[in-house]
Formats: sequence, C-alpha cells, structure tokens
Amino acid sequence: MTGDVLARRVTDLLAPQVLVIGMPPAVGLLGQGWAGAAWGLMASALCGGVPAAVIALGVRSGRLDSHHIVDRARRTGPLLAAVAAVLAALVLLVALGAPTLLVATVTAMLVALAVTVPVTLRWKISFHAAVCAGTVVVLAHVLPAVPTLLAGAAVVALVCWSRVRLAHHTWPQVGAGAVTGALVTWGTLAAFGLG
Repeated sequence: MTGDVLARRVTDLLAPQVLVIGMPPAVGLLGQGWAGAAWGLMASALCGGVPAAVIALGVRSGRLDSHHIVDRARRTGPLLAAVAAVLAALVLLVALGAPTLLVATVTAMLVALAVTVPVTLRWKISFHAAVCAGTVVVLAHVLPAVPTLLAGAAVVALVCWSRVRLAHHTWPQVGAGAVTGALVTWGTLAAFGLG
C-alpha cells in the first residue's frame, strides 16, 4: 500500500463526520450503559448526521468538491449547518435530561465550532485534527485515561500526517487543529466538573 492510499484511507476512516457520528453512542454506552447509548444516538444523528447529509447534498449538486470540503471558501454553509445542528442537539439533550457527559461532549463540539469556524474563514485550520483530538479527550473520560491518551496521540498524529500527505493542510494547520480540539474539549469537560 502506497503512502497516498494509506493517507486517503486514514482521512476517510477518521473524518470528522465519522467520528462525530460514532463517538457519542460509544461514549454513552461506556459511561451510562444502553440508556447512554440511546442518548448518544440522538446526539450523533443531529451533530453528525445532519451535517453529513448537508455535505452529501452539496457534493451531489456540485457545490462542494468532496465530503472533506477541501476548498476553504466552500466551508461556510456546511459549517453553519453543523453549528445549527449541534445547537439543536444541545438544546434537546438538556431539555430531555441527558447524562452530563453527553451534554458536556456536545457542548464541547459547539465551543470547538465557535473557535474553528471563524478561523477557517481566514486560514484553513484542520477540522480532521480538531475533531480527532477532541474525541480522544472525551474517550479518556470513559476509558483508562493514560493508555487512551497515549494511543489517541498516535491516532491524532496519523490523521495529521494523512492530511499533510494529501496536501489538504500544512503542518501548522493540523497542529493548530489538534491543539484547539484537545484544549477546547478538555476545558469544556472541566467546566462541567468532568476534568
């Protein structure tokens, strides 16, 4: 397998929409059992499913270059749809009494978007790196922290490498994404008393 093929597989397998759809049910299951998984499915349907559908429609219509939205100028609409979907998920989870960890996780997604969306309008920060790093921080709250953080750091590094290898980002862009995702998520979880 060549480096480019591996990079494409990594970038597709660990794309933001994949992680945002898969992570909440997993975190809910690990933290609260099957009831938590059900809450997580609700969160993933809104936080990941709605933006993924918006992006898929954009790709199908030709307005977007791919589900990775390589062209930074085309990111605004899908990102605003993501913000609206995550905000709707947060309101719904709070109103229905979802577990604190899931509310905190969705809040972290919203805060991360609030930080990264304005940045990406001027500079192409890596959402792949930000979402991957944030996912690792959340998983470290429901799995043994040290092994999760060590393995997660390796996965984040692999994602960063894949984005640079495919020439979708520079090293500063992936580094900024990873640091932003990790710090925003950690800070949000800490604000909820989960740090």
